[in-house]
Amino acid sequence: MELFGRTINRENSSMCMDQDISEVNHGTSQSTRTRSPAPFLSKTYDLLEEEEEEDEDGGGRRSIVSWNGEGNGFIVWSPAEFSELLLPKYFKHNNFSSFIRQLNTYGFKKTSPKRWEFKHEKFQKGCRHMLVEINRKKCEPSAFPVYLKASEESTSATGGLNRSMSNVAEQENQSLLLMEENKNLRKQKMELQMQLSQFKALETKLLDCVGQFMQDQHNR
Repeated sequence: MELFGRTINRENSSMCMDQDISEVNHGTSQSTRTRSPAPFLSKTYDLLEEEEEEDEDGGGRRSIVSWNGEGNGFIVWSPAEFSELLLPKYFKHNNFSSFIRQLNTYGFKKTSPKRWEFKHEKFQKGCRHMLVEINRKKCEPSAFPVYLKASEESTSATGGLNRSMSNVAEQENQSLLLMEENKNLRKQKMELQMQLSQFKALETKLLDCVGQFMQDQHNR
């Protein structure tokens, strides 16, 4: 696998160099060295590179997001963890649908119906310098309406489930508190009944003493 990965990286680098030579031969009017890629693209690229380094050092840690096998796209393996852990870190929000819309505005395409895999011909592993060639599209209908809707519905369903679980947990806590309070009340009731019995016994003894005293006085 390591040899295969190195072969892919060499092929990617060779492809990037060929594209650079082609651009020079065609007399590109603006040097890529004088341009900067869009912050969104740079952050997304940094995210993938840093996550790859952590995966390599993490001792088998399950990937949240990674480059695909060919290095010409990336896959979000866990949208929930991606939204919770990585989006706030790199983009200051946790909206997965918003992230997908941003990808769409730069021409990325979702390439698999079964997973969140995205590709762009200029967004490739080992070819950071090509990011400057990715331009923001003009306003067009979203290329991912179905997936965004599914994502939003999933997020809504997850939020609803979390709220339901929270309500259940709160009800369980309330039930436990009521049971504990009921237990304490029963204990207090038993203690009061015992005290009442003691007072009644004391009352009986006092009445006996008074009766005995009165009888003694009468006999005299």
